[in-house]
Order: sequence, then C-alpha cells, then structure tokens
Amino acid sequence: SWTAASALEVVAMTSRPRLFSLPYFILGVLFTYLAIKSAHETVWNVSTIALAAFAAFDFGTAFRLFFAPKR
Repeated sequence: SWTAASALEVVAMTSRPRLFSLPYFILGVLFTYLAIKSAHETVWNVSTIALAAFAAFDFGTAFRLFFAPKR
C-alpha cells in the first residue's frame, strides 16, 4: 500500500534522479570492495560472483539515474 512518505520518495526520485544515483554508486563501490576481499584463491566462488553481480546492478542503476534526462 502507498503511504505519503513513499509517494514523496517517488516524486523526489523523479524530480532529482542525480541525487538518488549517489547511494547506488556508494553501494556499488562497497560491493566491489567486498568482492575483492572475498576472493582468496579464486574469483569463481559464489560469494564473489554474487557481490560482483550486486555491484554491477548498483553501478548500472547509478549511471542510469545520473544520465537520466531532465524533465
């Protein structure tokens, strides 16, 4: 169900997408760091691949929001 707070977040995200790209970028950096730290002998383990996938998703979302056209 929609609340007033979630409706305000949607309005803020559509009006200022560059601001909302920052948390996604920070999470992408964090997940990349954790993926590098979790790769001990090989990168082909589940935790490293999952962390790298999360980082890729976060970077993709951050760049999509950052380069979104202004309204």
